[in-house]
Amino acid sequence: MSATRTTPEPLPAPKLGEPYLLTPGPLTTAFEVKEAMLRDWGSWDADFRAMTAQLCERLVALAGDTRGEFACVPMQGSGSFAVEAMLGSFVPRDGKVLVLANGAYGLRAAETLRYLGRAHTLIDKGDYMPPRGDEVGAALDADPAITHVMVIHCETSSGILNPVAEISEAVYARGRKLLVDSMSAFGAIPLDVNQIRYEAMVSSANKCIEGVPGFGFVIARKSELEAAKGNSHSLCLDVHAQWAYLVKTGQWRYTPPTHVVAAFLKALEMHAAEGGVAGRGARYARNRDVMVEGMRALGFETLLKDRWLSPIIVTFFCPADAAFSFSRFYDLMKAKGFIIYPGKLTVVDSFRVGCIGRMDEHVMRRVVAAAAEALAEMGVASAAPPAAAIAERARLAA
Repeated sequence: MSATRTTPEPLPAPKLGEPYLLTPGPLTTAFEVKEAMLRDWGSWDADFRAMTAQLCERLVALAGDTRGEFACVPMQGSGSFAVEAMLGSFVPRDGKVLVLANGAYGLRAAETLRYLGRAHTLIDKGDYMPPRGDEVGAALDADPAITHVMVIHCETSSGILNPVAEISEAVYARGRKLLVDSMSAFGAIPLDVNQIRYEAMVSSANKCIEGVPGFGFVIARKSELEAAKGNSHSLCLDVHAQWAYLVKTGQWRYTPPTHVVAAFLKALEMHAAEGGVAGRGARYARNRDVMVEGMRALGFETLLKDRWLSPIIVTFFCPADAAFSFSRFYDLMKAKGFIIYPGKLTVVDSFRVGCIGRMDEHVMRRVVAAAAEALAEMGVASAAPPAAAIAERARLAA
C-alpha cells in the first residue's frame, strides 16, 4: 500500500450533521441520495416500471455483460435474503455445494444451505487466510457429487478480499459452477463477467453503490435463470419466478421498496460520475491506505497482512493495555462523529473500521485523530495488541 499521491478536494460533509458510518453497510450516503426519497412512487405505474428497467440495465452493464447473456433480478429485503434466494434457486434439490468460508458470511451461507436441506461441504479457513484455487480444485477432485461452489468476494468479518479469479478457474476447469456473494465488493472491486466466470452473483443496494437498505439483486446467466424453475424452497425468494414476472410485466412480484429504488438510481448516477468501478475502488483504496497508515502509527495492528487487506473494511486487534475497553472506545469515537464496528472474530478481541461510503481520505485522517484522542482520554499508553494474538495469527497463517 502507498499513501503518496496528489490529494483530491474533500467530498462535501453530510448536510444533516449525522455521524459517519465506518461500517460495511449500511453506510454514509450522499445528501442527493437521501433527497431522492422525498417523492412517492406507484409501484404499478409506468414511471416506476421504467425506473426498475433502468436499474436492471445499469447493473448488468456494471457487471460487464455486452452480449445479453445475463439478467438482473432485484429482490426485496437485505443482502442475506438475496443470498438465500440465490442458493435456493440455482442449486437444484439434488445438488451439492462446496462453501468456501473464512469468516461469518461463508459460515452463514453454509447455515443457509442447512436450512434449505441442500447437501453441502465446507472449506473453513478461519479468520486469517483466503481459500486458494489449488485446494478448491483438490476438494472438487475428491468429491464428484459437488455441483456448485460458493465464495464470498470480500469477507467483511475479517476484511479479506478473496481471490475469486483463481477460484473460478479451478471450478470451471472441473466442470462445476460458481456462485459469488459480492455483497460488500460489487461496484468497487471488478467482477467483470468477461474476466471472471460465474453463474450468478448477489449484492445489495446499501454497499459500494452507496444506496440505502431495502433490496438486494441477483445478476445471473439467463440460461441459469431458465433452468432454475421449480428449484426454490420459497415463494418470495424464488429468483426464477421474480425474473419471469419482471420480464412479463416490468414489475416486481410483490410490493417493491419504491423510495429505495429512487435513491439507488441517484446513487448509480453518482457512481458513474466518479468513474464507475475503477473510480469508486480507487477512493476506497485511498481511504484504507490513509487510515491504516495512521492507525499503525498509533500502535494498532491489522489482523491481516497487506496482501489480503481489502479496500472495504479493515480489522484491528484490540490493544492489550488494561485501560482499553472497546465499549468505551466505541462511545468516544461516536461522540467525535464516527461509528465503528465491533469485531466478529472467534479467537481474539478486535474491531473494524469501514472504508466505504460517502467519505474520503480527509475524513479518514479525522478518524485517526479521533482514535488518538480516544486512547488518550482512556489513558491507554499503547495500542499494541496482545502478544498471544500476534502469535495466533502467525500460527494460523503459516
